[in-house]
Amino acid sequence: MTWTDLDWPALDRLREKFLRGTAVAEPYWETASDLASYDFTYGERIGWKWDHVLRELRLRQWSPAPTTRTVLDWGCGSGVAARRVLAALGPQNFDTLTVWDHSPLACDYAEAAARAAFPSLRVAQATPGLLAGTEPIGLLVVSHVLNELPTAALASLRALVARADAVLWCEPGTHAVSRHLSALHDEFQATFRLVAPCPHANACPMLAPGNERHWCHFFAPPPSEIFANSEWVKFGQRAGIDLRSLPYAFLALDRRLDAPPPPPDLGRVIGSPEHFKPYARLLNCDATGLAELELPKRADPALFKQLDRTKLPLVYRWQHDGKKIASGEPLATS
Repeated sequence: MTWTDLDWPALDRLREKFLRGTAVAEPYWETASDLASYDFTYGERIGWKWDHVLRELRLRQWSPAPTTRTVLDWGCGSGVAARRVLAALGPQNFDTLTVWDHSPLACDYAEAAARAAFPSLRVAQATPGLLAGTEPIGLLVVSHVLNELPTAALASLRALVARADAVLWCEPGTHAVSRHLSALHDEFQATFRLVAPCPHANACPMLAPGNERHWCHFFAPPPSEIFANSEWVKFGQRAGIDLRSLPYAFLALDRRLDAPPPPPDLGRVIGSPEHFKPYARLLNCDATGLAELELPKRADPALFKQLDRTKLPLVYRWQHDGKKIASGEPLATS
């Protein structure tokens, strides 16, 4: 697929369905061209979100258990999520990728794309027996499905989570979807270790009384070169999207409950910091809950600038007195 080959009418039709909220009614892929055009544009933007999720997991020094040799991409669409995950974690560390979607056309596309990307990996489409079985399924990858799932499908997904050794789940960073994911976070907490984004092992503080206006979301940085690419600019204008904004929410779960706990002073910035002339303000999540913190520029000018410019996930070990931050060390250098 190239920009010249892009099926603009297909993208317009898909965008209209997404905006109307009718995508859940039936499979919305009509041709392989739909999937190829989507994968090249909207799918690539989802891939940038996954890149940022996986960057954070590297900062936290996480990888699946060596015995986890299979990946299931559930609700795969074009398969971009599994391809990003495998590329980051190393396809040599897995034996099999299995893809599933309620659209057979999507399954065919995702299978072919994965075979092309990872020739040495065994790739297959999920069978009804695998989906309804009881055996472990290894690493479960879920991407951008919550706002489309009817109740019965969500129940099936819960059953798959219960069979997984580890789960990587990324969603749009909207208020409603993110808070739904937070509720699932608390549901899975009894049987999984919450690897990320949580810097603690407590219930999600977003759901505590008084925090209704907050939601657990982050922003992925798009590649800087797209802003000098006239085709990407044209796509953003036609699709009506801000190329600079890539909000997402995610969960990373692991069965290894005996892993060392995160440092007690570790915090995760929610959303992005607000910068004013004399200070920066941020919403921080840590073991004590949610708190709005302020960093006076004079307290640490370098940190003030870093919070505005870094493209790394905002995971920090803070030193603060009440709401005032005295210093902070990013996890990347700790």
